[in-house]
Amino acid sequence: MPASLSILDTQTTKTNIMKTVTLALSFFFVSLLAMAQENNGIDITVTIDNVTSNEGKVLIGLHTADTFMKGPGVQNLQSTIENGKVTVTFTNVQPGNYAIMAMHDINGNNRMDFEANGMPKESYGMSGNDMAMGPPTFDGAKFEVDKEDMEFTIRF
Repeated sequence: MPASLSILDTQTTKTNIMKTVTLALSFFFVSLLAMAQENNGIDITVTIDNVTSNEGKVLIGLHTADTFMKGPGVQNLQSTIENGKVTVTFTNVQPGNYAIMAMHDINGNNRMDFEANGMPKESYGMSGNDMAMGPPTFDGAKFEVDKEDMEFTIRF
């Protein structure tokens, strides 16, 4: 095999590798740009400052009317408790109506525990802080997300 043909094959291979690498990097950066553009929602920061003890954790869910009081929210967070206080932030929340539910999961079983008469054993709270008799309602806890970041203080 002539030496000039071998050099041409090597140069062609290098060129093909460079094209492949350039194409792969282009797809990577386009993907990053697309992901950055999707992050156009707002942040919702929730503070609970009256947790009765540092035992367990606080579970906090962001709910729509479809998920409220029916299971996990559209976003779910948990936090340890420091000095009776918890702060969490829901990110990239899209416009719409939401409610926040929070509970102090003292025993770490990831669910609300109830007394024999149906009353909750563990502390809980909602956005709107509407603590009327009977189970919470979405209408009593809902708020509208538009274009600005939001902050809530929820009381247990």
